[in-house]
Amino acid sequence: MKKPTLLNTENLLFDRHSVRLHRDRAALIDWPKHSFLFDEVAKRLAERLLDITEQFDLALDLGCRGGSFATQLIALKPATQVFSADLSYVMAEKASALSVVADEELLPFAPHSFDLVGSVLSLHWTNDLPGALAQIARIIKPNGLFLGALFGIDSLRELKICLVEAESEITGGVSPRISPFTEVRDAGALLQRAGLALPVTDVDTITLKYTDAFSLMKELRGMGEANSLISRKKSLTGQKVLFRAAELYQQHFEDEDGNIPATFQIIYMTGWSPHESQQQPSKRGSGVVPLTETLGE
Repeated sequence: MKKPTLLNTENLLFDRHSVRLHRDRAALIDWPKHSFLFDEVAKRLAERLLDITEQFDLALDLGCRGGSFATQLIALKPATQVFSADLSYVMAEKASALSVVADEELLPFAPHSFDLVGSVLSLHWTNDLPGALAQIARIIKPNGLFLGALFGIDSLRELKICLVEAESEITGGVSPRISPFTEVRDAGALLQRAGLALPVTDVDTITLKYTDAFSLMKELRGMGEANSLISRKKSLTGQKVLFRAAELYQQHFEDEDGNIPATFQIIYMTGWSPHESQQQPSKRGSGVVPLTETLGE
């Protein structure tokens, strides 16, 4: 059995210890109050199973938070048994399915353990997304399915603009404050690179409204989505920067009701573990229609 490759600790983007602590804190404070986005995306991701006739024996909700995707699987019954896993022990405890603590960067499961693996808005905190997807592909049985939802690069674009403008204006420099998200054009290639077949990707946009930027920032902390970049400033952000960013947010994006939007771009990914029964592309040069006929000559 081939062991998973350990991550190179140089040039890491994220502090995984902070990621876990942020999820612990979110789970302990008031998770149901802040779980809406995860619940909604889990529902939309699970709906993709309605077009699939296969029945899966064992499913995994990876990076489960409170277990939203597992809850959808239990309701839809596409799988006989469902497990949940999260980096945070406190979050894993909240899941309705049987749960374990597991890190997406070093999965503890044996090869070909699951028929279905789903991940909802969790993999963007991994330091090596292609490597994490490869590990996921490794634990899926042949002809098993991966369903994933990731934040796209346009997520929180309004907040990014205002924080950069405010910090540049007040301090003369800019520090990283929001996780770099995946680009839509890369999603299908990531699945293929991981060894998954028949990749399908699509994009959705969910816009939430808040009274002000501070309400949005509080929501992000409640979601466990606080800044975990290694290169982030370890000291608290200055009040001048935050208040200026909030002011700019209202100036640039306030709607007619006095609320501000927060855009979340969601990339949905579907890929199958290769199996001989799956449809294969035709061999190159196997076409039977003459070129002259195609060109009408």
